[in-house]
Amino acid sequence: MRDDEQRREAMRVENLTAIFAFGSCGGFSGRNIVSLFCGDGRNETLSANFHYPFRLSQVPLVEGNTTICNHSVTTTHMMGDSASSAEFFVGIAIVCFLYSMVALLVYLGYMHVYKDSDFGPIFDFAITAILVFLWLVCSSAWAKGLQNVKDATDTDGISGTLALCKGANITCEVTEFANMRSLNISVVFGYLNMFVWAGNAWFVYKETRWHSQKFSAQSGHGRQQVPAPI
Repeated sequence: MRDDEQRREAMRVENLTAIFAFGSCGGFSGRNIVSLFCGDGRNETLSANFHYPFRLSQVPLVEGNTTICNHSVTTTHMMGDSASSAEFFVGIAIVCFLYSMVALLVYLGYMHVYKDSDFGPIFDFAITAILVFLWLVCSSAWAKGLQNVKDATDTDGISGTLALCKGANITCEVTEFANMRSLNISVVFGYLNMFVWAGNAWFVYKETRWHSQKFSAQSGHGRQQVPAPI
């Protein structure tokens, strides 16, 4: 397969992996069911609803003043905020998707313009290298942010949020968990994108004058004639 064809195939893979990355994260919405076991034998439930971009501190766990297990509870919000890492991750995925679409358009219709100057390949290589680094950063940040979301919505996180859960006669427990499989998949696709773009950087590098000059120098060195013995 020629370098041009390999480059186009790599860009198609970049499109798909970027779509899976921001789609599996940006479209998430889930709910945990919290069961409260009151000391008098009664049970009550609360719903912990959360979704992208995971500003949990703005999500009410208890809305308005209400009575739970014979205790008056004011409006209580969940704890934590992973919006910055989630939005950063989705933002990089969208940027990469758009950039790969533009690059694919250039390769399909304007390849002669792309190769006529040194600027196009060098610019493409620089952007690709930067995006590889950004995929590493945003995937690592989102992996930590996702863990924070899990910690804030599990039994310990909810118990630490609701003051009445700290009482001796009331036990709080998350009895039904939201399916976070898509969020776990988004982290996997984040790191997968990093490797895909890193591999694509090699094809872009081969289009630059740095690679052609190195190849020409090696070829010229190999063609040097050895002096005939006297």
